[in-house]
Amino acid sequence: MKVVFFEDVEGTAQVGEVKEVRNGFARNYLLPRNIAGPATRENIQRATALAEKEARRQEKLDAEARTKVEALEGYTVTVEARVGETGRLFGSVTNRDIAEKINEAKQLDIDPHMVLLPEPIRELGAREITIKFTRNVSVPITVEVVPDEASKPIVERLEAERAAQREAEEKAARVAAYQEEQRKKAAAAAKSDNAEEQA
Repeated sequence: MKVVFFEDVEGTAQVGEVKEVRNGFARNYLLPRNIAGPATRENIQRATALAEKEARRQEKLDAEARTKVEALEGYTVTVEARVGETGRLFGSVTNRDIAEKINEAKQLDIDPHMVLLPEPIRELGAREITIKFTRNVSVPITVEVVPDEASKPIVERLEAERAAQREAEEKAARVAAYQEEQRKKAAAAAKSDNAEEQA
């Protein structure tokens, strides 16, 4: 069935678009909720007027959002978190935590839903995420998760252990390489001794 949309439907269509949709989807969902209507001339005119109104509204939202983007370009938000004995966070850092930190620092009134975080952060370190203000305006920022004061000794101990582990592995690799070199030399010497005996 061909319908014209009176509202945006995420992942399907935007207001004013004329699209072919499944009959069941149109009859059971779109038409009863007045989200879309049959693609008649009157409905298309109505949808076009709604689309123009929506475009003006969207442009206004985008203009407001661009001023916020300027404030966040190249920005790094630092979030302190409690770290457990294994180096993983107690709990996690969520989009709500990130939004609160940005709002605290920049007074921008960012909603947690604008913070696009595929999953909560459970480890220390820096990562890039996106703040999406509107359909057309977004900005990448860096989130750096650092240990809180109480966790710093744990993190220092874990880093020292990791450094010691790396050193031990490097030493083992050097010893193995040296032994391999000695074995090759011994094999080469034995081969030349055999060649001399046969001569």
